This record gives sequence, structure tokens and C-alpha cells, in this order.
Amino acid sequence: MNITAKDIRNVAVIGHSGEGKTTLCEAMLFNGGAIERMGKVEDGTTVMDFDELEKSKKISIYAAAAYFMWKGVKINVLDLPGFYDFEGERHEGLAACGAAILVIGANGVLPIGAESVVDYCLRLGKPLVIFINGMDKPNADYANTLRALEGKYAGKLAPIQLPVMSDGKMTGYINVIQEKCYKFSTQGPQGIPIPDSLKKQMSEMQSSLMETAAENDEILLDKYFEDGALTKEETIHGIRRGIATGGVIPVMAGSALQNRGVINLLDEIVRYMPTADERRNSLATDLAADEIVNVACEEDGPFAAQVFKTVHDPYSGKLNYIKIFRGRLKSGMTIYNPNSGTEERIGQIFMLRGKKCELVNELTAGDIGAVNKLSATNTGDTLCALGTKLIFDPVRFPRPSLSLAVKPVNKGEEDKMFSGFSKMTEEDYTFSVDKNAETGELILSGQGETHLEVLAKKLKLRYGIDVKLSEPRIPYRETIRAVSDAEGKHKKQSGGHGQYGHCKIRFEPCSEHFLFADEVVGGAVPKQYIPAVEKGLKECLLRGVLAGYPVTGVKAILYDGSYHDVDSSEMAFKAAAAIAFKEGIKKASPALLEPVMKLKVAVNGEYLGGVMGDISKRRGRISDSRTDGEITTVIAEVPLSETAKYSTDLRGLTRGQGKFTCEFLRYEEVPPHLAEKIIAKENATK
Repeated sequence: MNITAKDIRNVAVIGHSGEGKTTLCEAMLFNGGAIERMGKVEDGTTVMDFDELEKSKKISIYAAAAYFMWKGVKINVLDLPGFYDFEGERHEGLAACGAAILVIGANGVLPIGAESVVDYCLRLGKPLVIFINGMDKPNADYANTLRALEGKYAGKLAPIQLPVMSDGKMTGYINVIQEKCYKFSTQGPQGIPIPDSLKKQMSEMQSSLMETAAENDEILLDKYFEDGALTKEETIHGIRRGIATGGVIPVMAGSALQNRGVINLLDEIVRYMPTADERRNSLATDLAADEIVNVACEEDGPFAAQVFKTVHDPYSGKLNYIKIFRGRLKSGMTIYNPNSGTEERIGQIFMLRGKKCELVNELTAGDIGAVNKLSATNTGDTLCALGTKLIFDPVRFPRPSLSLAVKPVNKGEEDKMFSGFSKMTEEDYTFSVDKNAETGELILSGQGETHLEVLAKKLKLRYGIDVKLSEPRIPYRETIRAVSDAEGKHKKQSGGHGQYGHCKIRFEPCSEHFLFADEVVGGAVPKQYIPAVEKGLKECLLRGVLAGYPVTGVKAILYDGSYHDVDSSEMAFKAAAAIAFKEGIKKASPALLEPVMKLKVAVNGEYLGGVMGDISKRRGRISDSRTDGEITTVIAEVPLSETAKYSTDLRGLTRGQGKFTCEFLRYEEVPPHLAEKIIAKENATK
């Protein structure tokens, strides 16, 4: 294929789960001749949802890529998951694409998740088109859906298409700028006269589009003020420029399932979306010059690319998805990875259509493809020509927000389970697996319940290891609130040498984890046995007297005791210290402590009241709040036990827009009524 960067469009299809993204990709591929018939998500026959987990759950889980040709232009389309738990896949896909299509349902409201997607694209300066889907449904409401969008993004929206409706369904459309009307048919869109009933609305939309176009180009603005109008070509130029800068968001409509309005969408992608060589701000660090440079999309320049996704294909092995920023990649080339400091030899190069890998000899600047069997290259890494040292900024991934304990169903598979999860982290940077030193549990942390469930199923499918997930144990601790005296005497006689150790210890609360002091006088406890007393006490700290949790905040003072010339030993004094510990802690008003976390929640002002109320219900204390524009960051102190599944709850409270971080702050005493329940529950399981 003799394709240059000017003939390439890289487009991500995004939106909330269930809005029809995968179906739209299927229709695009069908119209582009890449597939002979459209598959269905519910049947598990689509190009993009090819993974067994995606088929079973009937949602997109992974970013998938495919390409097709449309009017001499190669369109690389990436279908990105809409479910919140797979946000990392969305970050990967948008890092590679120069533009995005947001798919939303024609339900008359701003859908859940749409705001966060639009805001994310605007923040990245990513050109965006909104496709209002589901216009074939009886309750489709284009007008109110558009109003809901305009209410949030006034001044940015540019409806370039006017639906033609009949009996509540979209039967055709008017291309407002071109002043042409089409009706849908089995042979594709067919030209028809513009209905008289829509001419006035079309004229109003044309005036609005001219004004929008003029606002995005100073020369056009002057002409618009002078003449009061723009030509079709000038309007298209101004709209296209506004799209490129993020100032304009075109809106279109149709039905992906019925393949209506999709051909028009493809035409507008070619007309309005930036070409691959128009990508702005392809910044990288030139390590040799120690400066930030803009990497222009030059086909004959030194090779530079970035890996935006890694998968392990059962047939091709490890596959790295790459975006070529500059130069050409050819089979047999030796390239340099500055992230790992290694050279890599390129073997096979592929273009992608879902799970199908089509072998090619080269990829050129602006294109997207994949290479296999790179030993020291992972997601986010830069690949460049030998003799050059460029590093692109890494792909940004969200931090894990939900943790569950995980253990294998079959005993003895702990090491295999940990190894399997570790290998999976090469593909997914949004989860981690670590051992909790306090509880001894293996903790699987990810983006939400669905994410962790998918990881567990993936482990079973790939490595044959069945695991179960559960709420992790809270690492409670125990302490004391009063001073007490205790005596420990260990005496045992069984013929021959016996065992004798005797110590008197005072226990006091302190701010340190554990302190030991020796106030023995007159050799009541010989010096050689004092370290044994301290060691015996430290061993006892691992299990408290209330519920067996570790003990902290204790000072122990050894002040008296006795010994036997023959029967005393280190072991005997360790045993005596343990007896004193148990008695002394019980007498010193023991209490249960819980970990308290510092919670930071960033939320739009309209959800602030609900979020703050929810924090209070979780026994949280709000310590500060800061407002920056529409976003308020609430800082609070919340017990760890009250933050379980907070990521899921916050999404529900904020329509998916709230973000939070959580980090350990300190330990505090559990309220007595709750402590009783925790202690009773823990002791009941023993």
C-alpha cells in the first residue's frame, strides 16, 4: 500500500459502555469493505470484541484496532472500552490516535460518562466528533440530546447534520453545509429534495456554522463581518480548523445497528478530521541535546515510534502495538529502545484487524501497526533509529482504586498464581498484586470490581489457575490506654534440671511502637537474662489479647524478678515475659486501633453535597476543600474499613466523573460499639 501520512486518519471510538461503539466500528469496517457482513455484539461475532471474556460479558474490555480504506484514505480505528474499570485501555488508544468519535445514545439526556470523555479529550487537545446513535429506536430524541450537550458545551458544538425524521425514526439527513438531503436505503444514501419543513431550520444552522467557522480563523472573521456570510469552502475550512484546536465539536447522528448515517460519518472523518501529519504537539525529549523537541511526521526522517499497548497473542507471542511518529519501520531493521537502553531487531510487522494480524513489509510515519517478539520493549517505550535518542512521554495510567484479597482455590498454587498475575501486568498497567505484610494476604488492586473479576477469569483462561476474591482483612492493631503491673513466673520441674524464670514488668502507653527499659536493681534478674525478657515481649507483640491483632504503643519496664542458679535459662525468662505480657496488657485497658486514610476526592461542584454527605456517613472528617474552576477537591480522613468499594460508590454519586486517591495516614482508636463487634467476629472464627 502506497500510503502517506496525508492519507491516514487515526480515530478512536469512545463513549460509555452500551452506547454502540463496537457496533459503529463494525458498520465502518463493513462500509469500508474490510468485512463482508456486520457481526453483532450479542452473538460474539464482531471484529473488535474478539476476546472470549468480551464475548461472554458482551462488553469491550480491551482496546482493539482495525483499518479500512475510504475514498483513498486509510482509516485506523481503535475501539476503546467504555466501562470505567478499563480506563487504562482508553488512555492507551487515545495516546495513539489523532482524533476521537464519542458515541452517545439518543436518549434526550447527557449520558453517564460522556462529560468525563469530552473533558478528557479537550484537556488533551484531541479533536472530537459526537455521533448520536440509536436514531432507529422508537424513543429516539435527537433534539433534547443536542440540547443537553449544548447546555454543557455551549459555544463548542457544531451540528453539521440535520436528521430527517418520520414516525419518530431517522429516515435520512441533511448535510447542512453542502445543502444536500439524503434518504436511507438498502443501496446506501440516496439524494432527495430538501423537505420544505426543514429549510428554515437548515438556514438557521448554516448561519450558526458560519459564525462558528469565523470565530476559529481571524481572516474568515474579518470577511464574515464585512460580507455577513462565508462560502461553503470557507465554512468547512473554519470548522476544520476549530476541530483541530479543540474549539469545535461537530455533532452527527444515525444508527450504527442499522448502518444509517455511518457513510456520512466516514465522509466527514475524511473531510474534517486531521491527517496523521497534522498531529499537534508530538513532543519528545532529545536525550543527547537534553531538550524538548517536536517530532514532525516526516516519512524520510529518522525513525521514531512509541509502543502504546502490549498483548500476548497465543499464535504470534508478544505483540507490541506501535504508532509511527517519524520515518519508516521495515522488517530486519535494528532499532534502539532508550527506555531499556537496548537494541531490538525488527522481525515481523503487522497491520491489525481485530484479532487478525496481516503481515506487511513496512509501516510509514503516521500509521499504526504491531511488531512481535521484542524482548526488552513494553507499553509506553520509545523506539527510534540507531544514533538517535528520543523519549516520548509515557502513557499515563490511573492508579488502582479498589483492592481485594486473592487466593487460589487449590492449595499449593500460590506461586503460580503470583507469577501469572505478574506476567499479566505487562499488558495491563492499571493493576498490581502485592503481599500485605500486616495480614499475610495477597492483595489484587485494580480499577473496580469488574476489572478484578476479569483479571481472575483471565488468569484461569490463560494459566489454568482458579482463584477466589474476597474483602481484604483490615490490618487492625491493639494498644493500651492505662498503666499496669504484671508478674510472670515460669516454673517447671520434671526431673533433673527444671525451668525457672520470674519477672515483674510495668506496662505504660507510649507514642513509639515498642520501648523496653531495664530498672532492675540488685541483680534480681541477672543481666544475661534481660535480653531474653525483651525478646519474649517482642514476640508477644504479634498477637494481642483482644482479637489477636499486633500490639503497638507499649512501653515495658522490667523492674524486678528472681532466678534460680541451676534452673534459670533464656527460654524460661522468655516464657515468663509472655505470661507477664498477657496479664499486663489485659489490665492496662486494651483498645482496638484502625488505620485511618487520607482521602482526596476531586468532583464537579454539582455533586459536592452528595460526596461530602457520603464521607460523613463513612465516619469521615473533612479537613479541607479547594476549588479550581468547576472542580472542588475535598480532603478528608476516613477509616480504611469504610473505604471498601469506594470507587464504585463514587462513580454512582458523580455519574462517573469523581476521582480520588487514598493513602495511609495514621492509626486511631475504634469507637467502642464497633470494636466490640470486630472483636466478637474475629474471636468467633478462631
